[in-house]
This record gives sequence, C-alpha cells and structure tokens, in this order.
Amino acid sequence: MTGAGRSTAAKELEDLGFFVVDNLPPGLLKEVTRLVDASLGPATPIAVVIDVRSGAFFESLSANLHHGAAGRHATLVFLEATDEVLVRRQEAARRPHPLQGSGRLLDGLQREREVLAPLRGDADLVIDTSAFNVHQLTDKIAAEFGTPETVRLKVSVVSFGFKYGIPVDTDFLADMRFLPNPHWVPELRPHTGLEAPVSDYVLGQPAAEEFVGRWVELIAGVADGYLAQGKRFAQVAVGCTGGKHRSVAVTEEVVRRLAARGIEARAVHRDLGRE
Repeated sequence: MTGAGRSTAAKELEDLGFFVVDNLPPGLLKEVTRLVDASLGPATPIAVVIDVRSGAFFESLSANLHHGAAGRHATLVFLEATDEVLVRRQEAARRPHPLQGSGRLLDGLQREREVLAPLRGDADLVIDTSAFNVHQLTDKIAAEFGTPETVRLKVSVVSFGFKYGIPVDTDFLADMRFLPNPHWVPELRPHTGLEAPVSDYVLGQPAAEEFVGRWVELIAGVADGYLAQGKRFAQVAVGCTGGKHRSVAVTEEVVRRLAARGIEARAVHRDLGRE
C-alpha cells in the first residue's frame, strides 16, 4: 500500500545484501533474475518493489511471480496500514495518491485496496505498519530476512591526515597527534604505519595502549545501541598530521581488536601514499 513503508523496507533489504529493484514491470522479473544470476551469482537475493504505479503491468504480477523466480524460492510480502495512518503519512509527504485522480486521497486508498486485495490474499507475509516507526519496520524486515552475518554492525576504520581534511561522514573521530611522531625519527620516516618498525614504535607508547583500549571499548559499547536503532554501518576516523604513520598503525590495531570481539571491521587508509 502507498505509504505503508515500501521505501523503508526496500532500503533495509538493500542493507541486508539484497539486489533491490523498484517499480519493476512484473513481466521483467525473469530477465532481472537472469541478469543477477549471471553478474552477481545465484546466491544473491533479489527484492523487487512493485506497486500500483506499475499500471496495467501490475495485473500480471501473480502470473509472473513464481515463473519469474526461475527456480528461486519466492516470498510475497504485503505492506499495509490503516486508512487513517496512510492518509496522515501521505499528507505529511505532501504527495497525491497515484489512484486518487480528481478525488480525495481516501478515494485513492480505497481503490488501491480493491486492486491489491487478490495479492494480499496470496501474500506469504502481511505486515501491518500502522503502529510501526521506521526503526520498528527495519527490525521486522531484518528479523524476517536477515542472517547473523547481515544484521551485525559493520565498522569502517579510516585513517587520514588532518592536513588533507577531516572525513565528513565519520561517526567517531580520534586525533593521534598527541603521540610522538615517527616522522621525526630518521630511520622510521620512510616507513608507514603498516610496517612493523613504525607500528611497534607507535603502539609501544603507553599512551597509545591506554587510548586504543578505551577507544575499542567505546565502539563496542555502542554497537548494540546502533543495531537497536536500525544502524548497521559505522565509520570511525583516526587522524594524525599526514595520515602515514600514527593513524595508520592505530587504525590497524583498532580493526584487529574489534574483530577479536566479533565486530566486523575493515581498515581504509584514505591518505596513505599522498606524501
């Protein structure tokens, strides 16, 4: 139903690893499945969002659904809500209903219910989102279609140099310029934080050990809260002057310790090699 949360559900499925197609004519289901199988592999799950915007094509959905799945298991999910809630959501979005024509918004919703009635009866899963907020709907979708691998928090730890600017999309920011700079140690200057001499020098500082321990505790401490709010991706930025020595070494250590706690983490060295 229009306003029942299709976009939210689709975004969550995309975060869960689905290949998502919006407003697809049902007759193209088989072709989309073939293309996904060929390019991404048959293990890639597919989510197709179809609504009354598909017009005349919409009537062929039932006939094409299982045929178009091409050997895959197909699940039909139907999202709905009460008229009162749908009207309120549509008015808040300031968008007309695609079927209301010159009539009222409620007229469009009633026509939509009539058109969708057969599909609702065939649905494998009906979700009434009337009492759901965005986070509750994403939790419901994750509970139905997520896996232990797709519903856990994924953390990107990005090393950077302050002289090149702070990453704008960071959730947590750490400044490593309080540690001694290997740049001023002649035998360490040519090396990077990925190499043992620099890494040992940086992480061997007592202040570094204390900081990394507390930093990892902080990130791990908010992981459950992020997941409860439907947030499955976090970016941690670790900076030093040039993004070559201290930030790189600390980033690698933070990733190692997060992984040891069962948190999926990866290192990204934004400015390494720029000098």
